[in-house]
Amino acid sequence: MSSVVGKAHPHESASLHVRGSATYIDDLREQHGTLHAAFGLSTCAHGRVRTLDLDAVSRSPGVVAVLTARDIPGVNDCGPILHDDPILADGLVQFYGQPIFLVLAESHDAARRAARLAKVDYEVLPAILDTAAAIAAESWVLPPVSMEHGDAAAALVASPHRLKGAARLGGQEHFYLEGQIAYALPREQECIHVHSSTQHPTEMQHTIAKTLGWHSHQVSVECRRMGGAFGGKESQSAQIACAAALGTWKTGRPVKLRLDRDDDMTLTGKRHDFNAQWEVGFDTEGRILGLRIMLASRCGFSADLSGPVNDRALCHIDNCYYLDAVSVRSLRCKTHTVSNTAFRGFGGPQGMFFIEYILDDIARHLGLDPLSVRQLNLYGDPAGEVRNTTPYGMKVEDNIAPALIAELAASSDYTARRAAIDAFNASSPVIKRGLALTPLKFGISFNATLYNQAAALVHVYADGTVLVSQGGTEMGQGLYTKIRQIVAHELGLSIGQVRLTATDTSRVPNTSATAASSGADLNGKAAQDAARKVKQRLVALFAEKHGVAPESVVFGDDYVCSGEIRQRFAELVGAAYAARIQLWDSGFYATPKIHWNKDTLQGRPFFYFSYGAACAEVAIDTLTGESRVLRVDILHDVGKSLNPAIDIGQIEGGFIQGMGWLTTEELWFRPDGPQQGRNMTHAPSTYKIPSAGDCPPVLNVRLFDNANVEDTIHKSKAVGEPPLMLAFSVFFALRDAASAAAGRAVPLQAPATAEAILRAIGGLP
Repeated sequence: MSSVVGKAHPHESASLHVRGSATYIDDLREQHGTLHAAFGLSTCAHGRVRTLDLDAVSRSPGVVAVLTARDIPGVNDCGPILHDDPILADGLVQFYGQPIFLVLAESHDAARRAARLAKVDYEVLPAILDTAAAIAAESWVLPPVSMEHGDAAAALVASPHRLKGAARLGGQEHFYLEGQIAYALPREQECIHVHSSTQHPTEMQHTIAKTLGWHSHQVSVECRRMGGAFGGKESQSAQIACAAALGTWKTGRPVKLRLDRDDDMTLTGKRHDFNAQWEVGFDTEGRILGLRIMLASRCGFSADLSGPVNDRALCHIDNCYYLDAVSVRSLRCKTHTVSNTAFRGFGGPQGMFFIEYILDDIARHLGLDPLSVRQLNLYGDPAGEVRNTTPYGMKVEDNIAPALIAELAASSDYTARRAAIDAFNASSPVIKRGLALTPLKFGISFNATLYNQAAALVHVYADGTVLVSQGGTEMGQGLYTKIRQIVAHELGLSIGQVRLTATDTSRVPNTSATAASSGADLNGKAAQDAARKVKQRLVALFAEKHGVAPESVVFGDDYVCSGEIRQRFAELVGAAYAARIQLWDSGFYATPKIHWNKDTLQGRPFFYFSYGAACAEVAIDTLTGESRVLRVDILHDVGKSLNPAIDIGQIEGGFIQGMGWLTTEELWFRPDGPQQGRNMTHAPSTYKIPSAGDCPPVLNVRLFDNANVEDTIHKSKAVGEPPLMLAFSVFFALRDAASAAAGRAVPLQAPATAEAILRAIGGLP
């Protein structure tokens, strides 16, 4: 019997994407009477609204209504954890671009034009814009947190070598292709149905209900697909969904709220930028003996998801490396900038970046190859020493990093290329090349244990076709395709016999966000559970009908078989319907083994780890700071792949997105003047994501031959977030080239723009 699992099936919407017929929210046919909404945004980073004159807004052509915080019947808050994030600012403005009113008009253009006619007078208050100012003022969105493992202070004192260092790591704009959008439709008996471009339909449902003072069963939220999300539509879609629903509640008419790119980049959160300072002790071989590090993140004006983001940074400060004695201090800085939020990796990349920087510093201080220092510090020990407990108390039980790194070093010809690059640099005064091989170990599961659950419905129709409803959202990552494969495999069907419905809170309730790389892990297991329940009934019927043992019954190739006895699946289903046998069922899955104490920062927050490594070669122009990525070799662990084509696509995309974060994507907020605090990088003209031309001309991607030791869906591993960290190889290759140019280890900062490279090598002040 053939299997659809493990095969390279195309994305379930690929043909629709190519033909331009995949339906996104803005493509939905608008109902008669639809109004269009636009936010009126503040032009002050921190202040109190003295007067708000909206007369010109109300009189503008096409305007039907203008709403403020006073029009909200329930709770004026869309914060996912703390109640500190108003839908519409009520007197106090805390960042430049914060929504303070909502315009409802007959057209999108009319709403946007009217929103710019407001006259607002502010009492301007002092603004804190960066982590340095926040630390000086002790300005926090959440109290500082510390994590201790071993005696770092004593280890530092006893270390043969000690270094102090600091580094800055920039934020990142999500830049999803489809911007934030919601379309709210009135329903009878005081109900609303909302189409929302969101990773978390259930959170949208609950937040809308809270905003309107309703119960959850009065609100349903649907999402068929998103044009990208990357974490930016986990919590931040709530403000848009709530505003659209508020407009519908107020007018009784459908309301669509679609942000244009400038407004989207102005009023939605980013990846947290971090600053770090550390002191590290190590031996003459480069083995870390003690580490003290401070991580400070710019959270913005509200908490949003900054607590769990920073906690995950703490839980990834080790990356692949054993830290026997470590002390980490985490500062969650409140600034008068947009509230930062989830982004692919959710704090993990920031924590991992700094340990890689520290190891790079150690290697350069000792005059050693950075790869050898990285390998020396890996979890596990050839001499048999344990070295397998993380700083947060979890055992590393499936440590494949040493084998994976060794395989990539050999296949990428690292040693010979290292020598060739050193020789090239010795004879090239202007162009310098660099090489780096960096690994990753990324924990899979939500740190908040309650979100590690999922449910699904599987309906088998009388003609033998199957419809699946589940709680995960499709944002281009191929989740729907993998769920189809899982259910088709379970029922022995060709993949075309299985279809998924749009994710909808009225079908599957209490869903978790499609985040933490857990979409296929959670929802795939739930769908498998539901399919197995239906399958068990069909097995019993087949066994009774044909007089065979139930354990001999096999499903495959659209047939049900036992030995030489074969019956079409559709025919058996028809017989089951005639016999009044239930042909649908629900499935549920809760991730086992995990537990986490958020007060002590100890436990097992992750079900398992995903691993990978990348080797990057770059070149820089020492006169201009311009850089090029010449070649990248990637070896990545996805366990037993559910769909190699989709997984490789995710690896390539994650790597390029990470490369953009670390090289060209620079956020800049105006530090002073009349537009103090304004995000000046609010459009593609000023914010530079990678283009097709930035893809390395040589990009070799392979999947590591491995099976998950844990009982995941078909022994696969998550692939959404981990590949982003493969891009560390590019940054540290750039640092290698810059250090060759300067003749010393340079303090290169991220993103490593042309200016940053010139500044590092002494070409700019």
